[in-house]
Amino acid sequence: MPAAAVARKSRPEVTAPPKREAILRAAIAVFAERGYFNAQVADVARSAGVAAGTVYLYFRSKDDLLISIFERGMKEALTAARVLATEVSDPRERLRRFARMHLERLGHDRAAAVVFQVELRQSTKFMERFSATLLRDYLGLIRDAIADGQRSGLLRRDINATVAAKMLFGALDEMATNWILSKRRYPLEADADAIVDLFLNGARPR
Repeated sequence: MPAAAVARKSRPEVTAPPKREAILRAAIAVFAERGYFNAQVADVARSAGVAAGTVYLYFRSKDDLLISIFERGMKEALTAARVLATEVSDPRERLRRFARMHLERLGHDRAAAVVFQVELRQSTKFMERFSATLLRDYLGLIRDAIADGQRSGLLRRDINATVAAKMLFGALDEMATNWILSKRRYPLEADADAIVDLFLNGARPR
C-alpha cells in the first residue's frame, strides 16, 4: 500500500459536527437562562462539558455563537417553508400551514424561542444584519403566498403584499413573545388558525 494511503488511513476521523452541535445547544440554554449579555463563553463550555478553548475551535466569539444559533434556526425554517410552498397550492391554506409551522417550531423549544424572541433583539447590529438576509427570505415566502392569492382572486389586489406579509409575521411574532412571557403553559401553535382567520377575513361580522 502506498505511503500516502497509509497516512490517510491512520488519520483520526473528524467528529466536529456533533461537538459543534452540543456547544450550540449549550449556548441556547445558557443564553436563555442568563441572558446573552450576562453569559460568558466559559459558561457555555461548562454546560457543554468541554474546555473553554474547545469552543473557540468552532466559534470565533460569543457573538459568533449567537449568529450561528440564528443562522441554523433560520436555515431550518426556510427549508421547511420552501417545502411547504411546493406542496400546498392554495395560498390561503399555505398561509395557515406556514403559521402553524412557525409557531410549532418556536413552541417546541422554549429556550431557543427565548433566544430568538428576546436575546437576539437586544442588539441593533444583529437585527440589521438579520433583516437583510435570512429573515428577508423568510418574509418573502409569506409575501409569495399572498401575491399568489391576489393573482388568483382569492385575496384583495388593492393591498401591498409586502406590507401584508410583515403584518402577518408581526402577529405571529407577538403571540410567540407573549407565550414566552406568560406564566401559563399552553401549546403555542393553537393560536395559528385564529391569527390567519383574522388576517384573511378581518374583524367584520360575517
